[in-house]
Amino acid sequence: MYTADAGFTENLAAARAYLAEAGTLAVPRHATALDKPVGQWLTNCRRPDGLGKDPKRAKVRAEQLAAVDPEWNPAQLGWTVDWQRHHVGLQALLNAGAHVAEIVPGVTWRGDDIGRWLTRQRRDWHRLNAEQQTRLGALGIEAAPAPTLKTTSTSNGSKSGTAAAGAARGAAGFRRGLAALAQYIDREQRTVIPRQHTEPVVIDGQDHNVRLGVWISNQKSRRDKLNSEQLAQLADRGIDWA
Repeated sequence: MYTADAGFTENLAAARAYLAEAGTLAVPRHATALDKPVGQWLTNCRRPDGLGKDPKRAKVRAEQLAAVDPEWNPAQLGWTVDWQRHHVGLQALLNAGAHVAEIVPGVTWRGDDIGRWLTRQRRDWHRLNAEQQTRLGALGIEAAPAPTLKTTSTSNGSKSGTAAAGAARGAAGFRRGLAALAQYIDREQRTVIPRQHTEPVVIDGQDHNVRLGVWISNQKSRRDKLNSEQLAQLADRGIDWA
């Protein structure tokens, strides 16, 4: 008789096989191993009650997965599966002899564009949590130089504080929306978001509830007002109209 525990054991064996090849269980959703859909299986395991509703069974299964890869569920560390996989890819490239300066957009590992991802990490350094910054720093990665910002002045020579404050609020809102979008896409593996969907996200240790469906709709309606960097960030996350 085929039981749920037997199925879990078979999928766990597939996860071990994938780890032996890729060095991580930060698996793309479409990945397979030993003819098992290990990517989808791990995605399901990471969801609430994904290891079963029985607490004791779920605890045992979590321990079994942690024995294969202690970082099998990156959300517990404060980042996404996508971030974890790219970080492992960066490590693999460096271990193979590549220099940081050589890892530019277009340099890939197992199908992921590590160079493009690395450019984003350096550009968006302030959005990373302390542990992410530490891990990248250990590999010789640091923040990109801050761009020089132009300021506008009023007729009497004073800076326009109201405009600057408004721009800061807008940037913070975009940052929250982008973080929520990345989290949603990484979990659900799709970019079609129900308009009524609200995505809880943690940024700099603070909880936010982002009305993600509405936010995406608003960005699309005002896309002519988004700057090139914001459009590029949305495009990087698979938003086709950007």
